[in-house]
Amino acid sequence: MERPLKLPKKLPKKLPRLLKAASLPKLDREPLVVVVLGPTASGKTALALAIARRFHGEIVNCDSVAMYREFEIGTAKPSAAERAEIPHHLLDCVDPRTDISAGEYARQARQVLREIVLRDNVLREDVLRENEQRRRLPIVSGGTGLYLRALLEGLFPGPERSEELRNKLRSRVEKHGPEHLHRILRRLDATAASRIHANDVPKVIRAIEVCLASRQPSRRTSRQTSRQTSRQTMTELWRQGREPLRGFRILRLGLNPEREALYARINQRAAKMFDEELIGGGLIAETERLLRKYGAQARPLKSLGYKQALQYLRGEVDRESALAAAQQAHRNYAKRQITWFRQEPDVYWLASFGDDPALQAEGIALIERQI
Repeated sequence: MERPLKLPKKLPKKLPRLLKAASLPKLDREPLVVVVLGPTASGKTALALAIARRFHGEIVNCDSVAMYREFEIGTAKPSAAERAEIPHHLLDCVDPRTDISAGEYARQARQVLREIVLRDNVLREDVLRENEQRRRLPIVSGGTGLYLRALLEGLFPGPERSEELRNKLRSRVEKHGPEHLHRILRRLDATAASRIHANDVPKVIRAIEVCLASRQPSRRTSRQTSRQTSRQTMTELWRQGREPLRGFRILRLGLNPEREALYARINQRAAKMFDEELIGGGLIAETERLLRKYGAQARPLKSLGYKQALQYLRGEVDRESALAAAQQAHRNYAKRQITWFRQEPDVYWLASFGDDPALQAEGIALIERQI
């Protein structure tokens, strides 16, 4: 027979104080960052907006092309009304004649995250206790996998950019096509080549640049170190010296709609972009305006949709073929995004589109358990 539990006659005087303290929010708890990821046209913007409305959030863009000013239709940016309702960061902030690397994006995005969550820390500690649940929630939303990885995990300390080498490699692409450059990368670093698509010319060029630069040790390097350096590849450098994002808890929400439904939505969205009745005259009219203003060397004009619209303006294809090529390119891009994001750790996969109310409720419930 079990003995009855005996309680001490006198409870410690500090027990009520301890119980009260235990019921208070933890001030030293790291702030939460929600990441909305997924393939193009899966509804990331819709889900991010729903989360922002529910949790007093601010959205941090993670789409490389959406960072460029004046490129609107082909990037499917949030509407002017949505941007006025919810604070957006790193959107419309880069001149189309300049380039922004993943490393620079990560630096800026980390600064934005700190500003969002630390904005209320000027309050006194007792006020913080009462307002802990009202702290603004940063929501990172976008489909550029490399930028997201740079933000969350950091990048390897690779060599500096060489514009001379890059120009030579770009000339080879123009002369022989992207597959020629990809074969060079396969010889230098087969693993990196398997992870980078041949048509993703900027990443292929960077990988080749890293491989060649890492094979050129400095004059101070010893012979033994020189031999080691000469064997370094992009893949080896990927594993070294990353500085992950610190000071935050990260909740990744991934959109995973049914594949055929996703492709149908991609086709519909591309067709809408090419619609001449769209405000601004559609993607072709927007591309023509941007071409006149910035010239063909503007980086975003090489992105999906704009590239096909530019081919139409040059008379290389007819309008119908340009649309079909844009739809195919976006479907191929979605495949690569799905493959990339499957490598992200600890993702809560949601099996529908981001504008689905049931999915939004599921995502919000997951966040409420983390707040």
